[in-house]
Amino acid sequence: MKKRAVVFCKNFLKCGLTGWCMEILFTSADSLRRRDMTLKGVTSIWMFPIYGSAALLAPVSRLLKRKPAWLRGLTYMSMIFSTEYITGRLLTRHKLCPWDYRKSRWNINRVIRLDFAPCWFGAGLLFERLLSSPEDSSSA
Repeated sequence: MKKRAVVFCKNFLKCGLTGWCMEILFTSADSLRRRDMTLKGVTSIWMFPIYGSAALLAPVSRLLKRKPAWLRGLTYMSMIFSTEYITGRLLTRHKLCPWDYRKSRWNINRVIRLDFAPCWFGAGLLFERLLSSPEDSSSA
């Protein structure tokens, strides 16, 4: 039990840091789109535990390891959207939400954007790879 807690904590840290880096790169790319050559990327401390919660994908990925990538990606994407929606609504209720998607016609309650589906699909598969243990890759 103690080993599982340590593994979960390590995975939480890996996912949190990876998510932060992805967000900084993504928002920097948006700066480039706006021709802002400072390439300023932004994130929030709130995002670390939100991205860290991707560690919860690990047991799901073990259940899906023999399934096709499209099914795994859709499953992870759905889980990420659910997490983003729940945390976004909770943070918005307390006036702490660092994102607001009201300008996107694809937003749902200003806290998720359906046009981000391909990003979350890919992020889910990236987190799956990040969370896989060496035993997982040797058995494939």
